[in-house]
Amino acid sequence: MEFILYLVLILFFTKIAGHLSVRLGQPSVLGKLIVGIILGPAVLGWVESTEFIHYISEIGVLLLMFMAGLETDLKQLQQNWKAAFSVAIAGIVLPFIGAYGVAELFGLTQNSALFMGVLFSATSVSITVQVLKDMDKLNTREGTTILGAAVVDDVLVVILLAVMMSFMGTGEEISLGLLVGKKILFFGIIIVVGWLVVPKFMKLLSMLKVTEPIITVALIVCFAFSYFADLMGMAGIIGAFAAGIAISQTNFKHVVETKIEPIAYSIFVPVFFVSIGLNVSFEGVGAQLGFVLVLTIVAILTKMIGGALGARLTGFNNRSSMSIGAGMISRGEVALIIASTGLQAGLLLPEYFTSVILVVIVTTLVAPPILKLFFKESAKTIINRNDKDFHQSF
Repeated sequence: MEFILYLVLILFFTKIAGHLSVRLGQPSVLGKLIVGIILGPAVLGWVESTEFIHYISEIGVLLLMFMAGLETDLKQLQQNWKAAFSVAIAGIVLPFIGAYGVAELFGLTQNSALFMGVLFSATSVSITVQVLKDMDKLNTREGTTILGAAVVDDVLVVILLAVMMSFMGTGEEISLGLLVGKKILFFGIIIVVGWLVVPKFMKLLSMLKVTEPIITVALIVCFAFSYFADLMGMAGIIGAFAAGIAISQTNFKHVVETKIEPIAYSIFVPVFFVSIGLNVSFEGVGAQLGFVLVLTIVAILTKMIGGALGARLTGFNNRSSMSIGAGMISRGEVALIIASTGLQAGLLLPEYFTSVILVVIVTTLVAPPILKLFFKESAKTIINRNDKDFHQSF
């Protein structure tokens, strides 16, 4: 029954920490992430990263991205696809160069340096989604651009990683054509199924004389899309996000949204936030402190500047561009998965694994306050401009 104790500790302390974060003017998610570090092996050691925690957190991040899809304005997303591509590409190129340069500076091998570039090109917006939801900014032009860019980023980074592993002889022979074909096939099937099948499937099964048929069917769609995404070499969160968008186009959107949220936030999402902090360990980091500090600064700045540059090139003003760049900073669970893959393939040296994980966690921790700061400043700029226009009209 030890897992029950873990749940008690996680649920209690995440709520307290989230409340304190809000009182201090920070996003609630920041407190929840810090709780994971405090409760985990890095500090108190009260909660361990068990298989149970892993599975609950996996469901948590899928539900979080599913709800993001439900709340996304599809028309807004379609209108901003150019900006999303621009943000994703610039947000890959700069971090790749930056991380590669840091690895070279500290004497890592050529293969390891290239892998570092790919690793820190990744983006995970699961944390960003929570911050945007808290600020009611998820459905803004900036919010939908961040979400769209994250999808493009995921596809491109997975392809980059596969190409690298193929050329460096660290994995099985990988056909680039097959890899790209699977991505195209994934989006093609998801669009057709989401547009034609999901509405009819929801309507048909909603008539079942059982408890909560609509919510159950929605969860089936969410998890099925996630599994299919994973099967096609994509992150499961992309499938969950697509499932949310598909259901948002049906008449069941409001019912699903209002009933899924309590399920997600009562247990699954808090465990996901804590699970990120549980990966932190300070063992052996002292000898690589310079490497960790330099890589952290470069990882944060290159992703933010790259994303902002991509946004600026597609018509966003300076403040909005920086807000979008800030939304791309977090590497989160996507980078953790890539790091583990690189370790197994011999692209990431074992002695650097802990330091790299720590940098990934730090990028995830700093993303919420930076994101809130820029969105707040952006809102102030709009208000001041409106006030100026109002006074000039008289």
